[in-house]
Amino acid sequence: MDTHAALAEIEQEMEVDAALPLRPANLVFGEGNVECAVMFIGEAPGANEDRLKRPFVGRGGRLLDDMIRGLGWKREDVYITNIVKRRPPENRDPLPGEIAAYKPYLTRQIDAIGPKLIVTLGRFAMNYFLPDAKMTRDHGRALLVGGRTVFPVYHPAAALRSAEMMKVLREDFGKIPDVLSGRMAAEPPPAVMPKVTAPPFGGPKKGGKGTAGAPSGLF
Repeated sequence: MDTHAALAEIEQEMEVDAALPLRPANLVFGEGNVECAVMFIGEAPGANEDRLKRPFVGRGGRLLDDMIRGLGWKREDVYITNIVKRRPPENRDPLPGEIAAYKPYLTRQIDAIGPKLIVTLGRFAMNYFLPDAKMTRDHGRALLVGGRTVFPVYHPAAALRSAEMMKVLREDFGKIPDVLSGRMAAEPPPAVMPKVTAPPFGGPKKGGKGTAGAPSGLF
């Protein structure tokens, strides 16, 4: 099955899957070059995206288009989607259960496209792949997750509200060609720090070793 057919099958399954949350909002599956090297993933559609059934078409989307053009590319050269494929009410943050419900479909979508690089837009998309990452620390870093390179950046909508964040976003976007070419090497993901539990009766605390990497099953 070719990529177009595989994606069409996934989209059709999502349309009829009555168990998926956030109905009756429209399904915003994703769009772009299915043979792309770079896949952009945000958190969830907003009002404009729900109305037009297209990802990133509001003010944040126009900024994303501008950033992509700044690399010498067009929107049609990349693939753009979200973790959650329907708009949460009042544009609230997606809930953990909603993210989990859409996860199997996003996994298949990523596998079908097979991008060389995933650029995550905002905290929710970053933490989907890198649960222990922090945006202030890990934005603009190329990180290896499950055999793929993930590159977290600030969400364009957030950058519109802060001149400093806008500056950082533009700087991070400027690194994307270096990540693709290998001039900027991908690193292991942030270590998962162990939780420390107080021992009973005030006894000595026991430490443990953290394990580097992200949990399996993200893709």
